[in-house]
Amino acid sequence: MPTSASTTKPRGLALAFDWRRLRFVLLFSGALGVLIGIGWNSGMFSAFIRVVGLGLCAMLAFSLFEQWPPRLPRWCARWVLQVLAVALTMPIVTFAIYVASTADGAPPFWADKERLSGFMMLAVLGVLLAPWAALAALIRQKEALARHQALSFALERSELERQAVDARLHLLQAQVAPHFLFNTLANVQALVDSGSSQASPLLRSLTAYLRAAVPRLHEPAATLARELELCRAYLALMHMRIPDRLQYSVRADESALSLVCPPMTVLTLVENAVRHGIDPSEEGGRIDVEVQRDGDRCRIRVVDTGIGLQASSSGLGTGLATLRERLRLRFGDDAQLRIVAHAPHGVCAQAEFAAREAGP
Repeated sequence: MPTSASTTKPRGLALAFDWRRLRFVLLFSGALGVLIGIGWNSGMFSAFIRVVGLGLCAMLAFSLFEQWPPRLPRWCARWVLQVLAVALTMPIVTFAIYVASTADGAPPFWADKERLSGFMMLAVLGVLLAPWAALAALIRQKEALARHQALSFALERSELERQAVDARLHLLQAQVAPHFLFNTLANVQALVDSGSSQASPLLRSLTAYLRAAVPRLHEPAATLARELELCRAYLALMHMRIPDRLQYSVRADESALSLVCPPMTVLTLVENAVRHGIDPSEEGGRIDVEVQRDGDRCRIRVVDTGIGLQASSSGLGTGLATLRERLRLRFGDDAQLRIVAHAPHGVCAQAEFAAREAGP
């Protein structure tokens, strides 16, 4: 008499005649009816019909007390009520079957030794077997409910973990916006303070650039094609500021342009190279940006020939530390961000993560 562990449990007759429950009863009582019918005086069909009828009545009693009464006293467990109902159903229904099958004018079945023996056999077997079948069904119900609850808890935990990751990612991306904007505006401020004739056109270019770039800061993911577009625009702005001290190149595999990454991934690496590599160097330097796809991996390399790693530097800094965390949240622990010295001088920053295509 098993029941389904689905989220929406059937009620009423739908529960009583649930297909899984009905199939179990028919198979169990049918097999028992065939075994009893082998030595049954009135034939196998008669025994089969009676045993199956008893099984169906037991199923109805089991289902009835599974739902009724809606509330029980604390001292009465519903499973006990169901097992007792099934046990009592056996002799009562057996009695009704024998009374109904007694021909008009014939003596009652208890006056017929053979029929009384058949009644006792069915009643005793029913009382002995049906409650155990009910207990087995209850155990299966509890196991199915436990599995369903475990699955529900696992799904809920997974959803909460996903929401926590999303919240953390949004927080980190929110930190990128002021960090990037303040650094960029500081570059413009330096140009204005120096009285450069490039200040006005640079400011106009920056305004147009920020108008396009800032809305992308809050997107959950960006394609490398769009990242490189912003990267080129940023490098062009920086080149206008220090034309004699900055050279650059941007190269990318065509197959890598449609891959996704956290917004501002490439720009963070480039901005770090400008701020900590090129700007402090009197001679300036060169920045080479390269994006490669190697099978199921994507690599972003930003190499600068600036002043290189400084001994006094501690940690990655806000921008790179935030980028590492955003890569980990987006791609898992196999995402890597490495900062190493580049010979003869300069720094190589390399980000590597799984190659994932942008959705439609």
